[in-house]
Amino acid sequence: MKGEKEFGLGVVIGKFLPPHRGHHFLIDTALSRCSTVVVVICEKLTDPIPGHLRQAWLQEMHPAADVRVIDDRYDENDSRVWAENTLGWLGRAPDAVFTSEHYGDAYAGYMGSRHVMVDQPRHAVPCSGTAVRTDAFAQWDHLAPPVRGWYAKRIVVLGAESTGTTTLAQALAEYFETPWVAEYGREYSLGKQARGDGTWHTDEFLEIAREQTRREDAAAREANRFLICDTAAFATTLWHRRYMGFRSAPLEGFAKSCRADLYLLTGDEIPFVQDGLRDGESIRHEMHGWFEEALASQPVPWLQVTGTHEERLATAITACAGVGAPVGQRDV
Repeated sequence: MKGEKEFGLGVVIGKFLPPHRGHHFLIDTALSRCSTVVVVICEKLTDPIPGHLRQAWLQEMHPAADVRVIDDRYDENDSRVWAENTLGWLGRAPDAVFTSEHYGDAYAGYMGSRHVMVDQPRHAVPCSGTAVRTDAFAQWDHLAPPVRGWYAKRIVVLGAESTGTTTLAQALAEYFETPWVAEYGREYSLGKQARGDGTWHTDEFLEIAREQTRREDAAAREANRFLICDTAAFATTLWHRRYMGFRSAPLEGFAKSCRADLYLLTGDEIPFVQDGLRDGESIRHEMHGWFEEALASQPVPWLQVTGTHEERLATAITACAGVGAPVGQRDV
């Protein structure tokens, strides 16, 4: 019959750690030849990427597939056990098994299914999960947006008022040809100023931190290896302390859950420039000290950048390169 697919039920099984273009090619091949495709993600508790994230990424990239996660507690070399479990997971034997591995013959054979080998020599897509985990930057072109969002290194430029954070963030983004995330707190503050609202509340800072992070997460998907952020939720905790006069446990708890790979603290040795919104010239140096103290008490690597714009940019670029080095070659 015209339009009828070769197989009814097809299965694709693997770690997908992480999903890459080779996996997408494999799944797309199965979808093109099967009426129904079940993708089985094998998850171990020690995996560096949780199974539910891999499931969400694959479901986003392949909405026509049925993507599931199973608890991987079995001998990876025992094809009979994997076949028996697959029959239980699916409720029946699949008509076809799609893999890029030689184990597929035995695995499919135990279920009475046909094995379809897809690009076993990796000619169509020369990539592997191991290669991505070792050096994701080198495999960047093989990664889909949600996976890029996971591997993008988040470089956060922060500091007291009028210390050049935005200038440096924009310059870094231009150098690395990648997006940068502007300071949402400034946007929010301008709105309050326009409304004549000069009173701050703790909930507003949590709102700012959440929106800043949401924008970071969205931009990370489009990042070219690095994502440059002009401030982050971590800095919002200090601005809360500045304007409210006390610390907020919920805000600080949220900030600790946010991602950052390197903090760049801009020095306060440059002249203060009033832009109509800033009010901290008299306390700028004290605020700078707060940043130093807070950065010293948290685990993310950080570095202070000072000097001319060119000197700051050169220092920052070198620091970013250290963060983006392959596993085992990072100094920062």
